[in-house]
Amino acid sequence: MSDQLTEKIIGAAIEVHRLLGPGLLESIYEEAICHELTLRGIEFERQVDVDVIYKDYVIKGQRLYILVEREVVVELKSVSRLPEVAKAQTLSYLKATRLKRALLINFGEKRLVDGITRLSL
Repeated sequence: MSDQLTEKIIGAAIEVHRLLGPGLLESIYEEAICHELTLRGIEFERQVDVDVIYKDYVIKGQRLYILVEREVVVELKSVSRLPEVAKAQTLSYLKATRLKRALLINFGEKRLVDGITRLSL
């Protein structure tokens, strides 16, 4: 799954990681990547509420870090080792939003390229 929009998002994330390095709180990376996306003219929404539907029942309380151009879910982590559940969680966000593409970005890696996972449905 390689496309121009996800490449632009990854480029922004790499710039943030290059300047800040690993080891900060997820909220710091969220703020920084949102600023970088703004500088690059990439449209996004932050802390987007998503409803989960269970047997025609709406469950509130799920939230996306970033939704880029209403197309790509961006889930952020800042951990030394990404838990397996992180991928499942991000795929669940795709199902809930009915979107097709997501990026799971772990700023805790020494090299950010090792912390980027592309997911699609």
